[in-house]
Amino acid sequence: MASTVSGATGVSPSADRVIDESVTKKVALAALVGTALEWYDFFLFTTAAALVFNAQFFVSQDPFVAAMGSFATLAVGFVARPIGGFIFGALGDKVGRKKILMVTIVGIGIVTGMIGLLPNYMSIGMAAPVLLVLLRIIQGLAVGGEWSGAVIIAVENAPVAKRARYAALPQVGSPIGTILSSGGFFGMLYLVGQTNFDAWGWRIPFIAAIPLLAVSLWIRSKLSESPEFEALMESGETEHAPIRGVLKNSWRQILVGMCSALLGIGGFYLITSFVVFYGTKVLKLPSELLLLGSLVAAALEIGALIWAGRLGEKFGASKVILWGGVASAAIAVPVFLAIDSRNPFLVVIGMMIGVAVLSIPYAVSGTALTALFATKVRYTGVAITSNTAGVISGFVPLIATALVAATGNSYWPGAIILLVVSALTALSGLFLPGLSIKEEGMKH
Repeated sequence: MASTVSGATGVSPSADRVIDESVTKKVALAALVGTALEWYDFFLFTTAAALVFNAQFFVSQDPFVAAMGSFATLAVGFVARPIGGFIFGALGDKVGRKKILMVTIVGIGIVTGMIGLLPNYMSIGMAAPVLLVLLRIIQGLAVGGEWSGAVIIAVENAPVAKRARYAALPQVGSPIGTILSSGGFFGMLYLVGQTNFDAWGWRIPFIAAIPLLAVSLWIRSKLSESPEFEALMESGETEHAPIRGVLKNSWRQILVGMCSALLGIGGFYLITSFVVFYGTKVLKLPSELLLLGSLVAAALEIGALIWAGRLGEKFGASKVILWGGVASAAIAVPVFLAIDSRNPFLVVIGMMIGVAVLSIPYAVSGTALTALFATKVRYTGVAITSNTAGVISGFVPLIATALVAATGNSYWPGAIILLVVSALTALSGLFLPGLSIKEEGMKH
């Protein structure tokens, strides 16, 4: 049993149990469906922040000021995520993974539907952005416990040697969420036109989250609880103060884990949300082109995630994170040069390459993070780590937008930010093996 909270010395109870891979596949699929809805809801907000919130909720004559207000609201959701991570992570280590995953998915889906019904600034004045911020905070709290729980329950139901494969499946929820959200906006633009889209069409994808929530709840209700957590419950070895234990004994794991997750989260928002704003407002490209680029990039990302998950299974997550970060750093400048060219073909290609390459370390981040923490504090540790990285990532579009304005609408701030984030993630790959739990059959 896991008798310590230290990632380097903790022992997992998984070594002696027999795994039924048919159950593993069902759990991974249920986790995938939940994360797809999670990211659909969250990416709706990021895309809307770039396309419509600056006009609907933040009124200003200066488009950069309106965009800064819109992206600041985006960042607020990320600030709320670690708080949600503390709350739901601790609960997940006390009462179980499945129960918390049911709560978080409901919170995300309902809030998203409410955003679609929220009156704009022209209707209720300052109450509109205030209510939007409040809903975003609630959404951020729920997201804070969602991704970590989904990855953990997939990992803890998987054979040790195949954890990277199954942990990559919930990650596929990210591009699926992107396809659904960007596809929803793209479809509404095509069907109703720009004027009607700006007036009311943007609301439809948000309201659609409610029926999608019903489907997700039905599928997630069939999840099997983690056998590792059940073993802890039966032995009475659950951690009574997981937050204190993690912060006291595993702060190194948190720091390194944050860096390992930074590229997959922050880099993604840079290539999608920020690029949509930069392309439409600075380069004067049609929003349909940028949404198309996001869609095609997300479709390619699905294959990249599955492929990188297999690489993690074969070579170890830390190696994939290291070399994925190096590759992302290498393509940072070319990607933004392609986008800055204003050539529609090069813009889409740049977005595709950028998202595909940064997805390589993202595919195995779930495997890497879960290996850093013992079972009894895993939910808390992973939630705190991933969501703290999310806070930093949430400010990436805001920082990039401010730097672009300060440098006369130049492309290079975006390229430099991607380069720095890539380097931090690559560096983390060197430290992960020494901080991870040692398990037979597990390659770090």
